[in-house]
Amino acid sequence: MILIKSNFIVLKLKRSFFPIIFLGFTGGLLLFSKSNLPAVKAGLKLWANSVVPSLFPFFVATELLMHTNLISQLGIILNKYMKPIFNIRGEGAFVFIMGIISGYPMGAKLATNFRKNNICSKEECERLLSFTNNSGPLFIVGTVGILMYGSTIIGLLLFITHILACITVGFIFRFWKNSNSSIAYNSYKYATSKHTTVTFSNLGSVLSESITNSISTILLIGGFVVIFSSVISILKSSGILSAFSTVLSPMLSVFNIDSVFASPLISGFLEITNGINSISNISSKKLSINLIFTAFLLGWGGISVLLQVFSITSKSDLSIRPYIYGKLLHGVFAAFYTYVFISFIPFFNFDL
Repeated sequence: MILIKSNFIVLKLKRSFFPIIFLGFTGGLLLFSKSNLPAVKAGLKLWANSVVPSLFPFFVATELLMHTNLISQLGIILNKYMKPIFNIRGEGAFVFIMGIISGYPMGAKLATNFRKNNICSKEECERLLSFTNNSGPLFIVGTVGILMYGSTIIGLLLFITHILACITVGFIFRFWKNSNSSIAYNSYKYATSKHTTVTFSNLGSVLSESITNSISTILLIGGFVVIFSSVISILKSSGILSAFSTVLSPMLSVFNIDSVFASPLISGFLEITNGINSISNISSKKLSINLIFTAFLLGWGGISVLLQVFSITSKSDLSIRPYIYGKLLHGVFAAFYTYVFISFIPFFNFDL
């Protein structure tokens, strides 16, 4: 009887969870509208000035490349490297390369496209999902390194450790559902049958389709950027962020880390740009602590990016679990590699 009652309570809580969250968000918008408006404007500015210029051209370019035989050619050339390291057919190299160059959420978008168009098996696309959705070099070196920390070397360090962590996660996930991925796929057959191969006669329609798909994705990302700017503003204004910081502070003190890092870490766990910017502005005794936390957040990517990825993968049969596990591991490995580089390579030791 007690077990049935407890199960009923759990079921009621599950059903009430999202209504409570959404009601709280709506209430926060009304109660803290004065402080929320500048946050929304800042989110829009961030999207328009940083996200659109850096990602939209890449979205269009990759959509166009999907209409050529480049992917199948890459598959033939790089299969001997991709298969033993990542247990993914050579075509996956396209997702890997573009995920590194372009930044969030390009890797997830391409992995989902590969699955929809049957270029790779479900298991292979989930492996791709675990390690190909990365922060791009423009963001890490340009925004974080140069603009936030004022150092190109710091940007390069964070980018190197980010890529090393990405490769490590990819190797670990080569064993993801290993027994179920023996299905053979013919990517060239796919390219000619499922996608319209671009020619001079259909260039206009292919370009139009590529731009339309890219606009849809970039608007989706913009929506998430704005919403999470608003969420973080509400959490700050309501004192909830401060309460969570109070809980996290004793945990940091165990490792002799200043409690001032607590609030930026929580903020960065939700949305990395604001969190990393706050961390970069903290004057700590050792800059290495700032950089290790920054490396973790860059690897994790934030709840905002997680939901962006989920909105993309939900249109396919791919599970979001490998992405979540992969990004948490990515953050841990990136932080570890950053610690190793700072500790054992004098060129990267900023504490001297």
